[in-house]
Amino acid sequence: MDHAVLIASRLKERLYATITMIAVVVGLAHSGHAGPRGAAVSVAVTAVGLWLTSIVADGQAHRVMHGPEDSGRQLRQTLFVSSPLLLSAVGPLVLIALSALGAMELRTALLTAAGVSVGVLFAWGWYGGVRMGAHTAVALLAGVADAAIGTVVALVKAAGH
Repeated sequence: MDHAVLIASRLKERLYATITMIAVVVGLAHSGHAGPRGAAVSVAVTAVGLWLTSIVADGQAHRVMHGPEDSGRQLRQTLFVSSPLLLSAVGPLVLIALSALGAMELRTALLTAAGVSVGVLFAWGWYGGVRMGAHTAVALLAGVADAAIGTVVALVKAAGH
């Protein structure tokens, strides 16, 4: 697979995981039931679950389309593309750990994690606008649109749980 396609697929996974993680941390912040340990487990299990699901789905799709040919190379590509699904948990886990150490309330840590993730969506949207050759105002609008759409999707996901 072309390197640019792999990088684009990797970014897609990162954005998907970011939106999912916003939903998880917002849901946890508003549930009021989890302590730092439970919140950390929820975040970690979500990231690992997304990652494993991606590996299984990509492997199955590859076998259906190509049979057993070149499955080792496909697995390496899948691991490379899917690793950002695990990275999406790092920020929330660091903030939850700070909460466990008493640096902030858990709800504050979770909402801060959501805010940082929305900022990440904005940054990728802005950068995408810049890469497309857009003027600054259009790139900023692209960032705002990506952050807004991602936030709405995450809130809908959070409300469903």
